[in-house]
Amino acid sequence: MSGLPVVYHSDYVAPLPSKHRFPMPKFGLLRDLLIQEGIVSLDQIYQPGAPPQSWIEEVHTPDYVRAYCTGTLDAKAQRRIGLPWSPNLVKRTCTAVGGTILTAKLAMSHGIACNTAGGTHHAFPAYGSGFCIFNDLAIAARILLTQQHVNRILIFDLDVHQGDGTAWIFQAEPRVFTFSMHCDVNFPRQKQTSDLDVPLAEGLEDAAYLHKVHTYLPDLLSQVKPDLVLYDAGADIHVRDRLGKLALSNTGLYERDRTVLATCVAAGYPVACVIGGGYDDNMIDLVYRHSLLHRAAAEVYRQYRL
Repeated sequence: MSGLPVVYHSDYVAPLPSKHRFPMPKFGLLRDLLIQEGIVSLDQIYQPGAPPQSWIEEVHTPDYVRAYCTGTLDAKAQRRIGLPWSPNLVKRTCTAVGGTILTAKLAMSHGIACNTAGGTHHAFPAYGSGFCIFNDLAIAARILLTQQHVNRILIFDLDVHQGDGTAWIFQAEPRVFTFSMHCDVNFPRQKQTSDLDVPLAEGLEDAAYLHKVHTYLPDLLSQVKPDLVLYDAGADIHVRDRLGKLALSNTGLYERDRTVLATCVAAGYPVACVIGGGYDDNMIDLVYRHSLLHRAAAEVYRQYRL
């Protein structure tokens, strides 16, 4: 198989009540757009499965995992997640975690790999929050460490919201370096302490944002020397995002992703990408924004002949 590896499963889309604010259809539509526009071909798409429950319990408490998977989580905990429970949503959640684990392993062998979901960084060990149920970034990092595929990981989180769950999970884990660059006045209200946090002012535009990426990433790579970069490429930094509060354009989004991927690959560091957050009532615009990650990844993959 040649070309950029992309991970997708039809279970990434689970039914939600009509007019629910979480844009669930975007995952399937993203895969369709990538195929329709020739960004990837069908033989570049890898299909994940759900991981063993014991892998999820490497990060999350058995009581929480059991309660969520069996639908016995209490109403308050369900409200904190913000997604109504269903067996299909359990399947979707677990399959997306499996997708990020597979993406990480593909990145180790190919240099770059992209999931078409993932980035559920608000999930803590014993509870979910902000549309995040299980923390796929944390689980993937822990599994790759446990299976000795890697010794050191950099989680480079550029979603507009702080990766608070990820920061908490790895606060005492020296093998995982957590970096979060996020809008300071956005969710979550109570921030956690990442290894390095870069809070951004509301309304920040392309040039200032990209300058910060250029400033921080090369030094981080030199300092951390990761065996793998897990990159949360949230599209919710876009000026039109409902939950964003930053002001990047499509051009800025694409340049961000291309810069991150090219900087990592040129320095010899494999990078596994998840799409992170993105919220817009215009589904066509939203899906295009998410596709910018895969467009940039395909370009860098070709440029460096991976």
